[in-house]
This record gives sequence, structure tokens and C-alpha cells, in this order.
Amino acid sequence: MPTARIIAPSLLLALLAGATIADAQYYQGPPPQPMYAQSWMVPPPEFAAAQQRGFHDGIEGAKKDFENHRPPNVDNRDEYRNPHFIASPDRRDYRFGFARGYQTAVRHMYGPGSH
Repeated sequence: MPTARIIAPSLLLALLAGATIADAQYYQGPPPQPMYAQSWMVPPPEFAAAQQRGFHDGIEGAKKDFENHRPPNVDNRDEYRNPHFIASPDRRDYRFGFARGYQTAVRHMYGPGSH
């Protein structure tokens, strides 16, 4: 019986330690996504703020066209043609970033041969 007195507390301690480790892993959140999974969605680091916003909006515009089964054409996007929500001095940069983001997303979603 003395062996049972030693084993039972040790077993209980091991079970509690395992539960604590599992809880710690749970609270850390999900594992991070691999960088390559969405690296195409990141604007080039040399882009200015208006270009970065345009890049992001271009990706979103291409996603909408893809989801709505529309042929890819950046000129059909109103936010590209008329970015009235961007200050006048930044519109050219915004449109440049938008076109790059749109083209990047089109290549990714529609395939490499699409325009």
C-alpha cells in the first residue's frame, strides 16, 4: 500500500500539470498563418501611404469582381476611375497602387494568363 500512496499523488500532479499546459496552449490563440499564404496581399514596402491604400483597395476590387463572376478590368472599378475620397495630390499615387493591387490579385485569383 505505501506504493499506492506515492503513485496516486504523483499521478494527480502529472494530470494537473498536463491540464495547465493544455490551458496555456489554448490561450495563446491559433498558430500564425504561414507568411507565403497571404504575402501577395502585402503592398511593396517602398509604397507611400496613398499607394498602400490603393494597393489594398485594388485587391478588394479584384476580389469583388472575382466573386461576382465579372471579367477582370481595373477600368471598370469606380474607385479606380474616380477616387473622390482621396485628396487631390494623392490621387495619382492611389490609382497607381490600386492598379498594382488589382493586377496582383487578378494574377493570384484568375490565374497567371489573365489580364
